[in-house]
Amino acid sequence: MGSTSHAQLYDAFGAYVRSQRHLAQLTLRQAAELASISNPYLSQIEHGLALPSISVISALAEALSVSAETMLLRAAGIARASSVRGVGHSEDAIRQDPRLDE
Repeated sequence: MGSTSHAQLYDAFGAYVRSQRHLAQLTLRQAAELASISNPYLSQIEHGLALPSISVISALAEALSVSAETMLLRAAGIARASSVRGVGHSEDAIRQDPRLDE
């Protein structure tokens, strides 16, 4: 995987985390506190400057009310769990629908 692919992966994952944080109506500080990570680290993740460890990804998933499986697949560059197993995740689909709010 070239550096461009890494950058694209980091950017895409960061954008996903940021969108899920916004959907959860959490500030950066609140989400970082819930995931037990620092504000600057979460900011780096959201800006595509860092790809977190599995334990941090799991903590973020819990803080953002997203399945850990979905978050891990996103971090790996796999957009949807349904593409792997053929089964959709209703909760994740609902959370990603821009027409819906809390």
